[in-house]
Amino acid sequence: MFLASLLLAASLLTSAPAPPLTTPFERDPQHNTTATYAECIGFYKELAAAYPTTMQLHEAGPTDSGQPLHEVVLSADGTFEPGASRAKGRPILFIQNGIHPGEPEGIDASMLLARDLLRDKKYRALLQKITVVIIPAYNIDGMLNRNSTTRVNQNGPAAYGFRGNARHLDLNRDFVKQDSRNARSFAALFQKWRPEIFVDTHTSNGADYQYTITLIPTQAEKLGPVLGPYLKDQLLPALYKGMDQKHWPMTPYVDFEGETPESGLRAFLESPRYSTGYAALFNSIGFMPETHMLKAFAPRVRATYDLLLTYAQTVASQAPTLLAARAAADAALATQTQFPLAWAINEQPSGTVQFRGYEAGHKLSAVSGQPRLYYDRARPYVRPVKFYNDAHATVEVTAPHAYLIPAAWGEVIDNLRRNGVVLRLLAQSVSGPAETYTMEDYKTGPRPYEGHYLHSQVKLKTTSEPQAAPAAGTYLAVLAEQGPAKRYLVEAMEPQATDSFFAWGFFDSVLQQKEHYSDYVFEDLAAEFLTKNPAVRQQLEAQKKADPAFAASGPAQLEWVYQHSPYAEAGYRRYPVVRWLGAVPK
Repeated sequence: MFLASLLLAASLLTSAPAPPLTTPFERDPQHNTTATYAECIGFYKELAAAYPTTMQLHEAGPTDSGQPLHEVVLSADGTFEPGASRAKGRPILFIQNGIHPGEPEGIDASMLLARDLLRDKKYRALLQKITVVIIPAYNIDGMLNRNSTTRVNQNGPAAYGFRGNARHLDLNRDFVKQDSRNARSFAALFQKWRPEIFVDTHTSNGADYQYTITLIPTQAEKLGPVLGPYLKDQLLPALYKGMDQKHWPMTPYVDFEGETPESGLRAFLESPRYSTGYAALFNSIGFMPETHMLKAFAPRVRATYDLLLTYAQTVASQAPTLLAARAAADAALATQTQFPLAWAINEQPSGTVQFRGYEAGHKLSAVSGQPRLYYDRARPYVRPVKFYNDAHATVEVTAPHAYLIPAAWGEVIDNLRRNGVVLRLLAQSVSGPAETYTMEDYKTGPRPYEGHYLHSQVKLKTTSEPQAAPAAGTYLAVLAEQGPAKRYLVEAMEPQATDSFFAWGFFDSVLQQKEHYSDYVFEDLAAEFLTKNPAVRQQLEAQKKADPAFAASGPAQLEWVYQHSPYAEAGYRRYPVVRWLGAVPK
């Protein structure tokens, strides 16, 4: 159907006007054109008008561009709501395009797929078994910023959008912090559908090799003991087989150990800042297909189309198994108490893949005269390369019964609610066993990253003591009440998590001291305090013996006494969110 459409469009270019429901990609004889934003939305409006009983097009919220995010829903019998779809045993396949509009294959491929699913009888039957949801263009802002130069290494199309959005944010780093209106509208849409399968279409940079398309799946270990094995043992093999049958051999995303791919492929370990990492927090299996930038635009679109079609076919054929695995994952989440917060790829390879590459070498650069890397397409090879694909948790935490969150942190509260977290405003003051964190150490990036100075390597001092929370202005997030948002809540609230709200700087104001002392005045108070507290004096003397530099510094010793005295600022470096360990207030 797809190739026939291409031939039809080419033949019509020299004669009559193009028939309805053709795309700019098809109408270009070179197939090197991607749709503009207006053309893309205009096409879907035309499609919705032609198929009103099987397709709906909605505005789904604002973006930073001022243009609305759109939601396309395809269903064979007009089942356009998630609850009704699942009641009929239909998994949700959610496709997102144009997060990086300079990588636009998914935009054009999804236009073609939507049309063919509605128009072609052999494909339309798939919509009896699944519901397809499409975001036609996510980063509308970047799509409107059209140019022909910013993807300097890419082989077409003739013009395309820009990676950043209107605020110069990379939206594929915004899924936890949600600085953009795009991400906030996406969160509402994702929480509405909570898809079984989430696909975010991309184009890769990097090495040269024979493949037109590569694939990043959610790291299976993140999906638990049922959904993870289902992904590895059933879903991925079916996707690879389906693409082989369509004559698009696929390989895992080409991220490698050394200078070239034959040094060994490493799985991309996406954290929740990325779309697929965010999806995994809610037991959605995420995929990031990456077409190869050096291949021409036409085969990149065709490969993306065939992969999206393969998703539809595979999800339809595996629907009962997929839904059962998802239900098992949700049931396990309901009783889960131990949560991983950070991950690393194992140092030992998990196996090998038969990789189709090109021999690499070095030659002198015409720019610098120094050796430079090149790939020789006249020397293709197929050989096994090591694949590092198994991961392990590097940080774990036991979840509390609830988190107490002061109302002062409104941005945090808004983000939690937007992502499905249930919050209760306390009706009366409570007291009971709890834990609080003090930030003993952390590292902060030297340069801004997506509008924030990101924190990492967080070291915490945990204090276990009874806590009292006032009724006014305290929100309670009870773990047992969260349903699908339980894991998201834990990873957002625990400071040591890779993409916690603390890591993104939402609590930075507690890291700055607000009160201090005048040293010549505090000297007398400090001496009096040590006289009245001989145990503290002993600790001070022990510290002096252990640290000669400390012993030689009067200011350092005075600061030490201050920090161990009742005069020290209680809120400094104290994480304001309390881990509640007692009975949950009614």
